[in-house]
Amino acid sequence: MDVIHSILIAILQGATELFPVSSLGHAVILPAVLGWGIDQRSHEFLPFLVMLHLGTAAALLLFFWRDWWALGTGVLGIGDSHQVRESRRVFMLIVLATIPAVVVGFALEKFVRGLFGSPFVAAIFLIVNGALLLFGEQLRARGGHRKLSSLTVKDALLIGCWQCTALIPGISRSGATIVGGLLRGIDHEGSAHFSFLIATPIILGATVLEVPKLLHESVTPGVFQMSLLAAVVAGVTAYASTVFLMRYFRSHDSWALNPFAYYCGVVGLASIAVLTLR
Repeated sequence: MDVIHSILIAILQGATELFPVSSLGHAVILPAVLGWGIDQRSHEFLPFLVMLHLGTAAALLLFFWRDWWALGTGVLGIGDSHQVRESRRVFMLIVLATIPAVVVGFALEKFVRGLFGSPFVAAIFLIVNGALLLFGEQLRARGGHRKLSSLTVKDALLIGCWQCTALIPGISRSGATIVGGLLRGIDHEGSAHFSFLIATPIILGATVLEVPKLLHESVTPGVFQMSLLAAVVAGVTAYASTVFLMRYFRSHDSWALNPFAYYCGVVGLASIAVLTLR
């Protein structure tokens, strides 16, 4: 992979990680469809993608710094009793929502790694992702306009279980968790807010596991530096995406996921056609 390809993938990842259209699915499908000749089964590709996610995590920390500052000070017992109690409650919910993906990710690590080299599978699951988004919108339309402040332990665990589906390239992590929130009656803005908060520990945890592999002596010289540059590009793109999405979900609460669902269906079908005819 050359620098141009890595930067293009970084821009794509930064834009699609937070949009409910599966950044991993796009990162697997696009090089194959465009014939970039990237070996997606190489031991360098997954750590490279994780570095891009590190840039995304930095963007989320920057955008939601007030939330994390309040959580941190509250957990440490700094502030009035109500703030401390509420911060500890929200922190517990974030931890609970993170646990299912950590457990399933470790249990199915080898299986999940195998899917990263299959653009055809990713394209199929991109279509599935579109159907999932439509499913969530249709069920949510029947009622439910709870705010994020009403989130319960059961809600957090169920949203965390939805997050596990995003281990498959083509299924969007943000899309799955937002749908999970909608199905618990939380509005789009609240579901997106919680989705972006629980993304941070998941992404940082994956980074701790994968990035050291880019420093291994068997990795091609310069790959780590190229990955670091791509991470910065992904972070800038992700920050801009977060600004847009939080405003978008606030303004389009009745049908916000539908355009992304149609997009996933069209891109998935088009990718399958190209990959089949090639």
